[in-house]
Amino acid sequence: MKLNDVDLSPASATITVPYLRSVPKRLFDLSFSVALLVLTAPIWILAVMLVAMDGGPVFYGQRRVGQDGRIFKCWKFRTMVVNAEEHLKELMASDPALAHEWNTTQKLKADPRVTTVGHWLRRTSIDELPQFINVLNGSMSVVGPRPFAQDQIALYGRSVLAKYLSAKPGLTGTWQVHARHDTTFACRAKFDEQYLSQASLVTDLALVIKTPLAMLRGT
Repeated sequence: MKLNDVDLSPASATITVPYLRSVPKRLFDLSFSVALLVLTAPIWILAVMLVAMDGGPVFYGQRRVGQDGRIFKCWKFRTMVVNAEEHLKELMASDPALAHEWNTTQKLKADPRVTTVGHWLRRTSIDELPQFINVLNGSMSVVGPRPFAQDQIALYGRSVLAKYLSAKPGLTGTWQVHARHDTTFACRAKFDEQYLSQASLVTDLALVIKTPLAMLRGT
């Protein structure tokens, strides 16, 4: 399936709740992001210093599919070795079991590309702090479905994908709080669909409150 196969007209956006494109959601995104950026400034400084120690770039921008099919760069602190994408191709070509794991979950539980600092950043979710920049520039929301790559489009059903594209992807959400790394990509899509069908300011606040607990669990 390709983006061109999905109806991105305004009429198709009505399949999700109006709140997803509302002013209150945008105001919540802006106020929450500014507050968090101020509060986490010392953590940013520490993360920048640690990631820069191996001589590679501090930030890593991955192309993701956003609202209405727009492609944007989703920013993170770099947690992998340089040229990680090329390393993945080599690993999959030499290890069928690893290739199967990646194709099923789009993740590797014991990813050999992750650096020592990267393991800590990921376990604490600090690696995702730069995504608040995405929220401020309007390409992401604080709460929403998890952003996915273009080559993952076919993993969503047509109806779920249409719902997904009518909203901005989020830093946190139903999947991130309740399942995170413990589910297949198919289950992740179901969690995304659940959020998109019942999104509201109350739902967003509840998920934001639950997010620190998920981070402390380190799942």
